[in-house]
Amino acid sequence: MLITVIEPFHSVFYTPHYVTLHLGYFADEGLDVTTRTGTGSPSTTHALITGASEISLGGLMRSLDLADRGGRFLPHFAEVNSRNGFFLVSRERPASFGWGDVVGRTILSFTGAPTPYQCMLTVLRREGVDPSRVTIVRDLAPADAVAAFRAGQGDFIETGQPTTEELVDAGFHVAASMGDATGPVPFSSYMTTPHRLRHEPDLIVAFTRALARAQRWMASHDAKDVSEVIAPSFADIPSSLRERAVRRYLGQGTWPPDPMLRRPGYEYLVHILVDGGFIHRRQRYQDLVDTTLAERAVQTLKED
Repeated sequence: MLITVIEPFHSVFYTPHYVTLHLGYFADEGLDVTTRTGTGSPSTTHALITGASEISLGGLMRSLDLADRGGRFLPHFAEVNSRNGFFLVSRERPASFGWGDVVGRTILSFTGAPTPYQCMLTVLRREGVDPSRVTIVRDLAPADAVAAFRAGQGDFIETGQPTTEELVDAGFHVAASMGDATGPVPFSSYMTTPHRLRHEPDLIVAFTRALARAQRWMASHDAKDVSEVIAPSFADIPSSLRERAVRRYLGQGTWPPDPMLRRPGYEYLVHILVDGGFIHRRQRYQDLVDTTLAERAVQTLKED
């Protein structure tokens, strides 16, 4: 069966998807999966609504935003990332970084992905820092933000992988893992339409079972093994850099051991987005998360 998955951007952050693909687990379930990168994060929901994809990979915040604006519900059925995938990189080596160090300073962030910014606000408030005392630049595309930082703009930059490793190689310093600072949160997951969940449950079970198999494989392999498996999809990243990026993600528990998107993480994410003003209404867990088929997938997963 042909399946198109839309991702908002092409990233090592989505390693579980690529492990599932390249170890042949989708194929073992009879699924011919094509992955396409959207032109922006909203494309993940748009693709489902227009029928351009059967499944999308992205943040719960997109479904929450759509529901907040009175749109249709697009439920998430399998968790892919359990941590914020961004890092705070400093121009100067911090002797002992504390969040008070960003007061009166400039953090370069980027446009197009609200969740990292919302998490930053939550972390700052929790650490006793008034966000209004920090200049956070959010009107730059990711590549432009990195170029500006390299050119001397800003004191810190919030960025993902492998850019974090590239900046370390260039003499900059990781001040903080936003994954550690934010804590466990269902940052990215697979979503589809309610119609597909109801009328094509076997498809969703097969898809999720393939993912669960990959998650189990990842739990018993190191960064080198994982990095080598995903290499076909990230041939533009040097192998040593790719391995370091994977190792840093593994070290902070970025990827879950199973596909279950549990309620505590969902409620924490909703709190982050409401507290930051991104959404104004809370949506019920059962309206935007369906773990029924993930449970069936895990129950029918056989030992390799």
